[in-house]
Amino acid sequence: QVQLVESGGGLVQAGGSLRLSCAASGRTFTFSTYAMGWFRQAPGKEREFVANINEGVGSTYYANSVKGRFTISRDNAKNTVYLQMNSLKPEDTAVYFCAARRGGIYYSARSYASWGQGTQVTVSS
Repeated sequence: QVQLVESGGGLVQAGGSLRLSCAASGRTFTFSTYAMGWFRQAPGKEREFVANINEGVGSTYYANSVKGRFTISRDNAKNTVYLQMNSLKPEDTAVYFCAARRGGIYYSARSYASWGQGTQVTVSS
């Protein structure tokens, strides 16, 4: 089991920026061997894929709705993954979750075994 803790959420105006962080820990946990993902869930809606960064050198993948605006990155020395969010829109309002994966499909929530508690991002219009 991997423990994940998100931080950095908040309230911003449309067009603004936020940087989310996700700190990973766990007994016998090797962060660099896990792919990491960000998902989000708005009230009354299903959880949706946002971004993924693979293990190792860290190839990245993004949902079409955020591509060009969001950037996922990782610092293996700090056991931390980040999500830089620019040009935020009201439709980005959601609880953002960090998740860890070994194998599976990068955009499928079912492939991720560990999840954080979430951090709220609210974008005003």
